[in-house]
Amino acid sequence: MQLICRLAGLLVGALALASCSHVNPYYNPAKAHHRPNGFNNNFIDNQAIDGGSNFLKWQWERLRNGLPPQDPSRVASKPVDTAYLKANRTDASVTWLGHSSALWQLGGLNILTDPHFHERASPVSFAGPKRLTALPVALKELPRIDVVLISHNHYDHLDLPTVLDLQAQAGGPPLFVVPLGIDLWLKAQGITRTQALDWWDTHELQGVKLTLTPVQHWTSRTPFDRHAVLWGGFAAQAQVAGEAFSMFYTGDTGYSKDFAEIGRRFGGFDFAQIAVGCYLPRWFMQQQHVNEDEAVQIHKDVKSRFSLGVHWGSFRLCDDPIESPTDGLPLARKKHGIADEAFVLFALGETRVLKLGR
Repeated sequence: MQLICRLAGLLVGALALASCSHVNPYYNPAKAHHRPNGFNNNFIDNQAIDGGSNFLKWQWERLRNGLPPQDPSRVASKPVDTAYLKANRTDASVTWLGHSSALWQLGGLNILTDPHFHERASPVSFAGPKRLTALPVALKELPRIDVVLISHNHYDHLDLPTVLDLQAQAGGPPLFVVPLGIDLWLKAQGITRTQALDWWDTHELQGVKLTLTPVQHWTSRTPFDRHAVLWGGFAAQAQVAGEAFSMFYTGDTGYSKDFAEIGRRFGGFDFAQIAVGCYLPRWFMQQQHVNEDEAVQIHKDVKSRFSLGVHWGSFRLCDDPIESPTDGLPLARKKHGIADEAFVLFALGETRVLKLGR
């Protein structure tokens, strides 16, 4: 009976998707990815990504077959070097904080990507995907955050309690740089500093140039706002020690031709933060999440000198174990002929200095 009730609830949610509508206040008919009621991908229609019937099929398979075992103890961790992070004003560095959350230090700015510092990736605090590995550091122990990059509005990337914590941080709130439409949602939550970007739009802050790039994904916070707001990846460019330095973050994404275009436009990156986990079952996830093989292809497409795999190690959101990239990424590197040190996984809390600014 419990199984029947759960499937009935899922069916109601799926049917609701077909009947909901909304208005895109940023709609520009001259832009191919704009729709009157939201946004679309460049190379695939959104209906191919999140169709309700496929979601129901996936949930039925999970209930019927169960999930493969996992071992969160295989996700390594180390203490965060907070003293270095608070003192650093010149080096370009990156610290992995779990899932897709990372602290970038670039051009003297502290930049967080998709920060999530709470226990569940869920609209409620008592249910939903739970954090399976410990946070390496509390948000309040990090240096004051200047900029927050939000790639899209799914709950594992846009966490309202974390957003409110950042709004209340000592020294004043950060600037939230977000895709079109997420700014309006943030303002409704009381967030005071936002900058909305369309694909290929840029915003410069203290010499750091931020660009929102297209990637293949989708958005929703409820069953009634599918694709109503935009999604994307981020490029960051600055001068470090008198030389140009660039960083890239994919956000969530399926593999697409967008990455070849990103590599062409920017001419390559010194560092790329690439989603690499949460990709099973492939028949359902392939259009929206990359596996390790596709992640390495993205590394090649965007012409990254050094890449970090993220979107793993914290929450089980898909069917693959949270530690899967520890096995899959070495195989993918070998297949593509990529050196082990060119595309790596960090330990939780690990910091790498990407370029010395002194």
